[in-house]
Amino acid sequence: MDNSFLLVSSMILGLVLACGIFVPQADATRAFFVFGDSLVDSGNNNYLVTTARADAPPYGIDFPTHRPTGEHLGLEPTLPYLSPHLVGKKLLVGANFASAGIGILNDTGFQFLNIIRIYEQFKLFKHYQLRLRAHIGEEAAQRLVNQALVLITVGGNDFVNNYYLVPYSARSRQFSLPDYVRYLISEYKNILTRLYQLGARRVLVTGTGPMGCAPAELAMRSPSGQCSIELQRAAALYNPQLVQMLSQLNREIGANAFVAANAYRMNMDFITNPQAYGFITSQVACCGQGPYNGLGLCTMASSLCPNRDQYAFWDPFHPSEKANRIIVRQIMTGTAEYMSPMNLSSIMELDSWT
Repeated sequence: MDNSFLLVSSMILGLVLACGIFVPQADATRAFFVFGDSLVDSGNNNYLVTTARADAPPYGIDFPTHRPTGEHLGLEPTLPYLSPHLVGKKLLVGANFASAGIGILNDTGFQFLNIIRIYEQFKLFKHYQLRLRAHIGEEAAQRLVNQALVLITVGGNDFVNNYYLVPYSARSRQFSLPDYVRYLISEYKNILTRLYQLGARRVLVTGTGPMGCAPAELAMRSPSGQCSIELQRAAALYNPQLVQMLSQLNREIGANAFVAANAYRMNMDFITNPQAYGFITSQVACCGQGPYNGLGLCTMASSLCPNRDQYAFWDPFHPSEKANRIIVRQIMTGTAEYMSPMNLSSIMELDSWT
């Protein structure tokens, strides 16, 4: 089934479950915190006046409730921080601070108006910690945050919704692509340093996926169906420098606090050979309109596929739930070409004995 709410159900739920699988004591289950953009926003934007939302049908079509939110998964979910249900013991599970449309840079996603930019997400994280201390005490709260698993997914919008948003964008006039990538990496290092200062000690950092292969980009840039060369070049420049920056940051800290997830490779596996993964296409989105179902938003008026599991992409920009399960599997058990310096299973096993 496809939960039809961006990446959230399979990626976040899979990682939430992982937090409990490798911990010997049941009462020692780790909290899980999420920061980033639409790929991991489980519903914060639904509480905001913004166009960057996914809270209307057909999103949620395969949830038992058919509701397009990440709040009712039948298990202990990581709720959006803005959810009124995030109170009491639910604070111990963690929280999702992500907001669709944001990027590394503050000017990314300006067209969406009311979104929670990354440093605003960190302010909410500080507020969360105040609430947590009031609930369980300062020492226990600090321990919960330090032992938590953290996921941050940001960066793609800085290309598709900033540098390449329009021809001759402000950022493309300011920077050549290589210089822009270096600037993003420098700013991202500051972001991750701040996250560490706020108590995060195990952080999964995903690189950008193959942005040029999303149905939205095929519809706008590639009548032949080939991935956009320029966006693929951007990913090829950005992702290796991100890994290098994370390694440098870990050396400066003196611990492997930051773990790189090669989202580009994880996605390209099923994009280049969809049939091997049970998909009938990796070019056409399940929900959308126009070429490759890649134009506009996914709405009730859109063309909607009958079987979400046959499509690598749910909507013009976001992978389907089945695709996300493939990604989570690589995060959990992938080799060094997918996860650096180690996969999540190894991390959780290591941390359970320290």
